[in-house]
Amino acid sequence: QVQVVESGGGLVQPGGSLRLSCAASGSIFSIYRVGWYRQAPGKEREFIASITSGGSTKYRDSMKGRFTISRDNDENLALVNLTINSLNIEDTAVYYCNALLWGAPPGDFGPWGQGTQVTVSS
Repeated sequence: QVQVVESGGGLVQPGGSLRLSCAASGSIFSIYRVGWYRQAPGKEREFIASITSGGSTKYRDSMKGRFTISRDNDENLALVNLTINSLNIEDTAVYYCNALLWGAPPGDFGPWGQGTQVTVSS
């Protein structure tokens, strides 16, 4: 079993930066990939970025440049961070991470966290 918990959200002024963290526990070596997503009010959840156990990263095209996904060590995906620069009001959303497990069947995206709220406002 794997659980993930997001942290690091809060109220930020436009132009500021924030680092979100996704902490995994349980069978962390069964995690193949950790992904970050967000859901703004009235909108669907959207993919931001992901990182695999091998260190490969992937970003949504529209988010390349301001968003950076990273992990705390090269051995596992126990702690994955998402740094967001030049925040703007449109970045206001609940940010979620999830852990795709090795061997997961199609459509099974693995466990999700409860999310962390990011509010960008002056």
